[in-house]
Amino acid sequence: QVQLVESGGDLVQPGGSLRLSCTSSQSIYVMAWYRQVQGKERELVAQITSALSPTYAPGMVNRFTISRVNSKNAVYLHLSKLKPEDTGVYFCAADSKKIVPPLSATFWGQGTQVIVSS
Repeated sequence: QVQLVESGGDLVQPGGSLRLSCTSSQSIYVMAWYRQVQGKERELVAQITSALSPTYAPGMVNRFTISRVNSKNAVYLHLSKLKPEDTGVYFCAADSKKIVPPLSATFWGQGTQVIVSS
C-alpha cells in the first residue's frame, strides 16, 4: 500500500504563488496532482512519470508546474498567478501506470487546502 502525504496548502492572495509537496512511502511510476474546486468534480491537474515526463490536463500548463525528485519519492506542484477560482483541495495521487481520465489514480493522499483570497 502506497501512502502519500501532502503539505504546503495555505491562504494566498490573488496573483500569488504556492508550492505543494507530496511524499510517497515508496517509489512508484506515476505521481500526480488532482484538485477539487468549488462547484466542480475532482479533476486531474498533472502527472509525472519516474522518467520525469510531465503531462498536464488541458488549461493547466500555463500556471501550474509539476516536478519530481525520485531520490526523495517526492512530487511537487508549483502554482502561480493564482486566482480565487483555484481555491480548493489539492490531492496527491499515484499509480503504477499512466493515469487516463476518466479512470482515477489508485493511491491517494488526504489533500491539502489552498485558499486564494485577498
